[in-house]
Amino acid sequence: MPKNFDVVVIGGGPGGYIAAIRAAQLGLNTACIDEWKNAKGGPAPGGTCTNVGCIPSKALLQSSEHFEHAGHAFADHGIDLSGLKIDVAKMLSRKDHVVKQNNEGILYLFKKNKVSFFHGRGSFAAAGEEGYEIAVDGDKPEKLLATHVIVATGSTARALPGADFDEERILSNDGALRIAAVPKTLGVIGSGVIGLEMGSVWRRLGAQVSVLEALPTFLGAVDEQIAKEAFKVFTKQGLQIQLGAKISQVKTGKKGVTVHYTDAGGAECKLECERLIVSIGRVPNTVGLNAQGVGLKLDERGFVAVDDDCRSNLSNVWAVGDVVRGPMLAHKAEEEGVAVAERIAGQHGHVDFNTVPWVIYTSPEIAWVGATEQQLKAEGRAYRAGTFPFMANGRARALGDTTGMVKMLADATTDEVLGMHVIGPMASELIAEGVMAMAFKASSEDIARICHAHPSLSEATKEAALAVDKRTLNF
Repeated sequence: MPKNFDVVVIGGGPGGYIAAIRAAQLGLNTACIDEWKNAKGGPAPGGTCTNVGCIPSKALLQSSEHFEHAGHAFADHGIDLSGLKIDVAKMLSRKDHVVKQNNEGILYLFKKNKVSFFHGRGSFAAAGEEGYEIAVDGDKPEKLLATHVIVATGSTARALPGADFDEERILSNDGALRIAAVPKTLGVIGSGVIGLEMGSVWRRLGAQVSVLEALPTFLGAVDEQIAKEAFKVFTKQGLQIQLGAKISQVKTGKKGVTVHYTDAGGAECKLECERLIVSIGRVPNTVGLNAQGVGLKLDERGFVAVDDDCRSNLSNVWAVGDVVRGPMLAHKAEEEGVAVAERIAGQHGHVDFNTVPWVIYTSPEIAWVGATEQQLKAEGRAYRAGTFPFMANGRARALGDTTGMVKMLADATTDEVLGMHVIGPMASELIAEGVMAMAFKASSEDIARICHAHPSLSEATKEAALAVDKRTLNF
């Protein structure tokens, strides 16, 4: 006999495990199915984010940043180091330990909140009047009966046609996190978040990194002023970025990978590298879900088709995160997971895509929320802009990291904050103030009038808000 649940969540990534926890908190008998395995074959919930995405990449970014600081910045602090070297195996081991801690943390949270966890691949087996029969294909096969189903199966890396991932020479985000030794040369196709972050890790450790981007502009989704600053900084750091590169062929050999491409001027070019990271986007993961078997509608790109409230075409079947429309961000998935759980419980969950922050964890970090200046111009919306550079911020000087700026955009008439953009130290933390301001429809004057601690990086946010009215105090 199938085990009965009010809610069954298929997928234990940020959207799935958070949805399961919130549903259980609301008194719903909840189960979560997840198939990720650790090195020993045990459960490793947390999805791509925890296992081969957000968490391990940040661990490697931190390690590589320490290494670069030790080699290039410590001397300014009076710290003399000689014979500096990197133990890649130990660095990767630390990364794996950080991942393991997060896996175990999620299992603990399931236990704490009385969520039943099933290790294996979840799929639709049948649909009936009593609900949906969900099969768990794992070491211990199970059949579950669910009144409500939340699909949170995430996404997978998009492969370049003719260059499938082997995770040895041609790498997805997964393989990029497991390179056993620093390559002399590393190619990256795609200058998005994953490409820039992984390229930065291995550049800091000594690799010569070349980035090929098909688009003619760098970081097209980012505010143009911020993107130009980022391009200048990354190029100065040593990333070789080629825009307008059209890939024609990728060949692997014993010594590495050869990428044939046409540059922005139409010239035939060739990039030879030991390893190649391909980061050209991600595709929804619906393989093995048996969507067709129960009539679950997928759109033309393979995403589960949902409405604004994450409802699918099937009664009581919902979907959240990377497997549905919208930005493929872990925190967006979490917000949708909470909202769906609350809707199932009869509440009014809400997600505002306009206040979802974006972050690129390079050094300097890049973060933004709301509209860019080019978007406001395209809309014909009157606005005022204010910027403040970190070189004029006392805390940034003390940190020894004065790269970048904070930029504030506000409505020309109402002064409502329309967007905030940061490139510089701890941008990922600073952006929360912009999110808060936009969520409560604050004005730039509101931020300018709020007391910020001194010395702090957040003072740059206050000064950017003051700059909207052309009255900065420290620049």
